[in-house]
Amino acid sequence: MNNLRTVVTEQLLPHVEMPGRYIGGEWNSIVKDPAKTRLAVALAFPDAYEIGMSHLGLQLLYGLVNSIDDVACERVFAPWPDMESLMRDRNVPLFSLENFRPVGDFDVVGFSLQYEMSYTNVLNMLDLAGIPLLSRDRGDGDPIVIAGGPGALSPEPIADFIDIFLLGDGEETIVRLLERLKELKDAPRKEKIHSLVKDIRGLYAPCLYDVSYYPDGTIKEIRPTAPWVPATVHTATVTDLNNAYFPEKPIVPFVKTIHDRVTLEVMRGCTQGCRFCQAGMIRRPTRVRTVKTLLRQAESCYRNTGQDEISLAALSISDYPWLEELLSELQGKFDSRKVNISLPSLRVSDVLERIPPFLNTVRKSSLTLAPEAATPEMKKRINKDINNNDLYKGVKKAYELGWRMVKLYFMVGFPEERDEDIDAIVELAYNVSNIKKEVDGSPAQVNLTVAPFVPKAHTPFQWEPMVSLEKIRNIKERLRNKIRHRRIRLKFHNPERSVLEGIMARGDRRLGNVIHRAWELGCRFDSWEDHFDFPRWQAAFKDVGSNMEFYLTRRRGSEEVLPWDHISAGLTNGFLIDEKSKSAQGVLTEDCFDGDCPDCGACPRSHSYQEAV
Repeated sequence: MNNLRTVVTEQLLPHVEMPGRYIGGEWNSIVKDPAKTRLAVALAFPDAYEIGMSHLGLQLLYGLVNSIDDVACERVFAPWPDMESLMRDRNVPLFSLENFRPVGDFDVVGFSLQYEMSYTNVLNMLDLAGIPLLSRDRGDGDPIVIAGGPGALSPEPIADFIDIFLLGDGEETIVRLLERLKELKDAPRKEKIHSLVKDIRGLYAPCLYDVSYYPDGTIKEIRPTAPWVPATVHTATVTDLNNAYFPEKPIVPFVKTIHDRVTLEVMRGCTQGCRFCQAGMIRRPTRVRTVKTLLRQAESCYRNTGQDEISLAALSISDYPWLEELLSELQGKFDSRKVNISLPSLRVSDVLERIPPFLNTVRKSSLTLAPEAATPEMKKRINKDINNNDLYKGVKKAYELGWRMVKLYFMVGFPEERDEDIDAIVELAYNVSNIKKEVDGSPAQVNLTVAPFVPKAHTPFQWEPMVSLEKIRNIKERLRNKIRHRRIRLKFHNPERSVLEGIMARGDRRLGNVIHRAWELGCRFDSWEDHFDFPRWQAAFKDVGSNMEFYLTRRRGSEEVLPWDHISAGLTNGFLIDEKSKSAQGVLTEDCFDGDCPDCGACPRSHSYQEAV
């Protein structure tokens, strides 16, 4: 047992709230001898263990990287404040779970950026590891710090702290990156970064780009610093998902996680074209796994974990072409073994009415639906081509089968939103509850979750202003006043956190100073309600002389250089502008799965894609 392991297990863990977060050794975890590997990778998730271990992407990259010869991959999560305090008091560095190895000793530290509110945790983990926070301050003996995930597609707020961003599907780049780093093991840091960017698609090194600004604060230019540096960095895409790597021996945590189950990625991408949805835009084109492949993966994961729930994951699971066949086959294989089959939020369509019987298995979890908007006019603006009657039919079928609760997800603060659009959300929730009266005479429980709309990069709404904090608070109060039935429970996302998310989602490189100052002021775990401290963030903006409103409520012109304009997810600017125009006109764009191709540029069917190729 190494000395760091002894210190942690004997001196720290007896004094923390949840020691199971830090002990490692879980079923299916992989421990390699550092002396027998050429490259060591710390897979870092900037949130608590129970959040990170619920994320399929982490399990995928962990298994994939450990499958590479001469490479060891170990995990590290953000220590909870009680653990952080003890570590700092005892001068214990951030350590990995597999070998209790200091993270600063690894060759590569890779962060997963799943949401903007994790950025202060990234800085905190770097600091605990003894790694200089700023990329420019790191030397040849420091790890190469990489980052991927959705946050990497709008990377500028955290660009000063990351050496290289992996854009797009990690499976496409991580293996090549690590193989190249094995060859460059003893090369200087600068040579490593330059060689990786030259040789591998989908890598963005912020140090190779200079940003200049106009007097009004808008960006003048994002300029490569050398002729060989690409002016635009294109994301990497897995073309054949069916044969792509999948973790069939996922780690089984010792402690209860947020999603304690097997997760199968049924398909990647979405054809719906919702104008607010960044994931649906950046993950194009849609790629699917066959029923045969998914059944094999389900059986393998079940045998390797023993978990009693299998979740089918996709951005729009209702659009999986063989969904009913898959659910029927899974029921046949797992009903007798008391394994529950669950789905993420379902899209409202004529398919919805046929789905509840397949979920009427071991236990009836709540039926989760995401209408997003309640009026026909707003649905057209956001390109949500759904019909409330289809929703009501599907809900009624669920009630007839014994389901008792429905979860509904909506967004508020869309462009051109009216009070009628807000009030219609409450009316729809009441209708969903009262449909159950037609079945058994009593209303149903409806959990209504409402989130403020946050304009995101690489979407048709990327130019739109976000509504003010005061407006969000007013909408929240309006909904509360309209709901007067104990059967309707409202959960409204924290308005202040939503505002901060909106700033970071479309921010530029200057926000790095704000993030750094917020971390200095003690900001940690900003996505957690009991840890988020908005006044500290306000103080951080004030201390560095930055204006929240510049990033939040200002409408961008179509000619303005946006902070992510040098990052391409495959979508053409013309497509995004056209979709923005259609939104203003209330015009729908067809689902490109079975309708006309909208020529977005990301799919081989697109004319723009063919021209680019």
